[in-house]
Amino acid sequence: MIKAVLFDLDGTLLDRDTSVKKFVDDQHTRLSPVLSHIPKKLFAEKFIELEQNGYVWKDKVYQKLAEELAVRRMPPGELLNDYLAQFKHHCTPFPNLVDTLDGLKKKGLRLGLVTNGYGVFQNDTIKALGIKEYFDTILISEMEGLRKPDPLLFERAAERLNVKTSECIFVGDHPKNDVEAAKNTGMTAVWKTCPHWDEAEAADYAIADLGELNEIIENMEKAVQPVR
Repeated sequence: MIKAVLFDLDGTLLDRDTSVKKFVDDQHTRLSPVLSHIPKKLFAEKFIELEQNGYVWKDKVYQKLAEELAVRRMPPGELLNDYLAQFKHHCTPFPNLVDTLDGLKKKGLRLGLVTNGYGVFQNDTIKALGIKEYFDTILISEMEGLRKPDPLLFERAAERLNVKTSECIFVGDHPKNDVEAAKNTGMTAVWKTCPHWDEAEAADYAIADLGELNEIIENMEKAVQPVR
């Protein structure tokens, strides 16, 4: 019986691709005295290329940007500080995010969020999406001293929700860090499909929209009901 649903953040609840594009466009506009010599399209493309879907932290991204695009009038550290301060204003949720979380809570399910990243930054993102109050526990890798796909992080999340891993569904977009890692701890793994990966072989289910999750859970509940 499913008692809890755990989520990844970036690429699962946060439409990260859209959020990044909005931020980069805004940064180029706001800092035009420093960046106007670089075409906006080139600046955005290079930023997205260098950050590799968020797996390269922005200190290295801005250092490379400064070198490759000849940013001379603002140090990379100041560009990074601007990112840290301003990205939260561009956080864009995937469709049906709040409705999905609301529906799960109404079913009496416990909700958790497990994400890699820096504590303050990820907390700012969660607050910007307006979803913090839905979660019974939130685990951020920097604050936990563990990173996905470490199984201890998934097990710790289940423990804090006072459930077994076998009573959890985990929803994430990364085939290994989310889907395979959760499955290896005994959780039911749901892949939130993502254009950056072709498939997630370990997934029990795949969804393109968060709104599909409630139906999956309902079908799982029907499957375990005793036959009369």
